[in-house]
Amino acid sequence: MSTASPTPVLAAASAWQRELARAITSPGELAAALGLPAASLAGAADASARFALRVPRGFVARMRPGDPRDPLLLQVLPLAQELAPVAGYGADPLQELGQMQPPGLLQKYHGRALLVASGACAINCRYCFRREFPYAEASVTPRTLAPVLQALAADAGIEEVILSGGDPLALSDQRLAALLGAIGRMPQVKRIRIHTRLPVVLPERVDAGLLGALGQASQPLVVVLHANHANELDDSVARAAAALAGAGATLLNQSVLLRGINDEAGTLAALSQRLFELGVLPYYLHLLDPVRGAAHFRVGERRARRILGAVAALLPGYLVPRLARERPGAPAKDILPPTLHNRRQVT
Repeated sequence: MSTASPTPVLAAASAWQRELARAITSPGELAAALGLPAASLAGAADASARFALRVPRGFVARMRPGDPRDPLLLQVLPLAQELAPVAGYGADPLQELGQMQPPGLLQKYHGRALLVASGACAINCRYCFRREFPYAEASVTPRTLAPVLQALAADAGIEEVILSGGDPLALSDQRLAALLGAIGRMPQVKRIRIHTRLPVVLPERVDAGLLGALGQASQPLVVVLHANHANELDDSVARAAAALAGAGATLLNQSVLLRGINDEAGTLAALSQRLFELGVLPYYLHLLDPVRGAAHFRVGERRARRILGAVAALLPGYLVPRLARERPGAPAKDILPPTLHNRRQVT
């Protein structure tokens, strides 16, 4: 009888993992896929060396071929502007690293705790406020999970646990189920909130395995999606949203106000209307966090309030997101009121 060790059986990659593995990571490949002129890649190699390009092919398929100003493309295309230093823009704009105790756990607001549950993401958005975040030392890993769970369980004041990243849905089904199950056994926790971009940029992630993992949470689930433009929300995203809602999750959306991408009232109104068609309510419209490399996306507060005022003139109130700004050390986000006026558009 043979004494050779049996060959280990490796689990086949799921559809979403296969799609993630074949994401575009080269500016040249992205330009070729869209038929973009070479001029659109000025500075792309240097910018992507500082912050890597990553975009799923399904998301690229929603972009307009040959259009270097496509609003989805501009969210992911490395640009030379990212390399120019800008005063007030740094690597840790919300000063999160100094607030973590233990690593991976943030408690900024009363009654809530945020876990940086994963450093991985399916897409590298150029405006990401954690684009330089040291995930290796400041996120929840299998090695650091125990002290994070102990700290949560010991705090009777925590009513809501927020999973962030990276993207928490980049975790395997097994790790996500274990995390949700552990939080689910904490009697003081009344809600679990998951902030994720994967159902938008990689809707294949919302599969039977994920829905089963989400079922490990005994508390109500709130899933906050992240879409900035209506063109992101195709039929595949609609099916993913429907599956999440069918699993009992409350669906919200948060956006970032981005110059040249969604800084126009009609664009934001179209986004809100499309979200509602998918069963998702607009939640926040964030002013850009001042992270190094993203200053070219900035929309000033005065103009942002005027844009939101124009949105409010176009839509019912429940479809108008709240304009929010986050300040390090503040007890809550700043909610900025819209500037109301008679014009229907703001330029």
